[in-house]
Amino acid sequence: MEKSESAKIDIAETGRERKGKAPLLGGRSGPAERAKAGGYKRGIAIFDLILRVSAAAAALGATVSMGTAEQTLPFFTQFFQFQASYDDLPTFSFFVIGMAIVCAYLALSIPFSIVCIARPHAVAPRLLLIIFDTLALTLATSASAAAAAMVYLAHQGNPNANWLAICQQFTDFCQKTSGSVIAGFTTVALLIFLVVLSAMALRKRY
Repeated sequence: MEKSESAKIDIAETGRERKGKAPLLGGRSGPAERAKAGGYKRGIAIFDLILRVSAAAAALGATVSMGTAEQTLPFFTQFFQFQASYDDLPTFSFFVIGMAIVCAYLALSIPFSIVCIARPHAVAPRLLLIIFDTLALTLATSASAAAAAMVYLAHQGNPNANWLAICQQFTDFCQKTSGSVIAGFTTVALLIFLVVLSAMALRKRY
C-alpha cells in the first residue's frame, strides 16, 4: 500500500523561541525614549540653574538693602538724636541673618544644579536640592513675612498700641526696608518655582 501523502509532524515551539517572539510589553524604554527624557530633564536643570542664580541675587539684594538701612534726622535735641537703624528691631536683624543664610545656601547649591545638567538622570543631587530648597523656602518666607509686618507698622502705625508711623520722617530708611522686603518675597517666589521644578524632574521618569 503506497502512501499518497507524506506524514507531517508539527514540533511544538520551545519556551525559548516563544520568549524570543513575544512582544516586550512593559519593558525598559529604548534609547530614543531615554534620550527624550534626558533632554526634558536637562532643560529643567538649565532653567533651575537660571532661577537659582536669580534667587541668590535677590536674596543678596534683600540682605544688603536691609543691612544698610539707617538714617539720622538732621535735627536733634541736647540729649537725644533721632536715628533709625535696622538693628534697632530684632525682626529686621532676623531678616538680615535669615536672608544671608538663604543667599549662602543658594550660592553653594549652584554646583549641584550644574551636576543635574551634566547628569540629567541622577536622582541623588536632585533629591538633596528639593529638600534643602524647601528648608530655605521656609526660612525666607518667615523672615520676609515678619519684616513685612514691621514695615507695615512703620508706614501705617498702630494707634491702639501707641505705635507711631515713622515713615513720614525716616523716608530713606523706609524705602530701603520696603525694597528689601520686596526682594525677600521675590526670593520666596523663585524658591517656590525651584521646588516645583525639582518635583517635576523627579516625577518624570522613564
